[in-house]
Amino acid sequence: MVHPIVVAIAEESSDRSWAAPRHNADAAADVLRDAGFVVSTATVDVSSRVSVHELVDTATSLGDVTGVIHAAGVSPSQAPPAAILAVDLYGTALVLEEFGNVIAPGGAGVVIASQSGHRLGALSAEQDAALANTPADDLLDLPMLQPDQVTDPLHAYQLAKRANSLRVMAEAVRWGKRGARINTISPGIIMTPLARDELTGPRGDGYRRMIELCPAGRAGTPDEVGTVGALLMGPDGAFITGSDFLMDGGVTASYFYGELVSTANSPLCDHCGPSVVRRSGSARSGRRDAHHVARGVAARTRGR
Repeated sequence: MVHPIVVAIAEESSDRSWAAPRHNADAAADVLRDAGFVVSTATVDVSSRVSVHELVDTATSLGDVTGVIHAAGVSPSQAPPAAILAVDLYGTALVLEEFGNVIAPGGAGVVIASQSGHRLGALSAEQDAALANTPADDLLDLPMLQPDQVTDPLHAYQLAKRANSLRVMAEAVRWGKRGARINTISPGIIMTPLARDELTGPRGDGYRRMIELCPAGRAGTPDEVGTVGALLMGPDGAFITGSDFLMDGGVTASYFYGELVSTANSPLCDHCGPSVVRRSGSARSGRRDAHHVARGVAARTRGR
């Protein structure tokens, strides 16, 4: 009997020690085993093609891969720009490509992106196409991703998450030829270890403000993201593919059209960082004024 296999890639180590991810994977496996599932665990470096391919080989040796959930990533407070691009952008492209080669007919996948990608300023059509279609192994060579262009961890994170949704849209065409579906979920602030790092990091005040002023008035929970994931992975979501689901409690809506749009108390641009808002009255530096005039409303971004 061939068993259906669901692969969940759930955590990335920011210090590459792998100890915490391995411990967490084993703990999750114990919960699933206690619920009657047959579970295998593996340690994978999603920024390594060899490592991701080994995971694919392991999964296919166990049965037909009918589901892929990719949630591994590092946040702006956990890693420098190069590591964020390697893990969150290139790593996601690798997972989509490698598992897209073996996903079973009727299979489905979900990639966890972020609200942060929705508040990055508009890219050009050429840049969108490059992020969506450039071969995975050439992605990090794109001019727009070079160190002199991406100097801030938050900017790197936004680019990576925008790329995730673009990449999934393009991959949906390829996955569809195998009779499979792939989508992204872009959560807001969800109470996970990653979110706790951000809330206690240098951007903590901004994150708490987003929670307070969003229409939902609170952070989200992993179970709420799981509910959307279950829809996208299951038969009720059979007509949904190549799509991105923003679920952020209305933070992005408030950022553009609500209380978070106030430039007196919220960042104009993640690329400049939270220091932009630490001003009194209407005084601003000429450099920042010029930057924001150039970028316009599209520059009003905020990271997850």
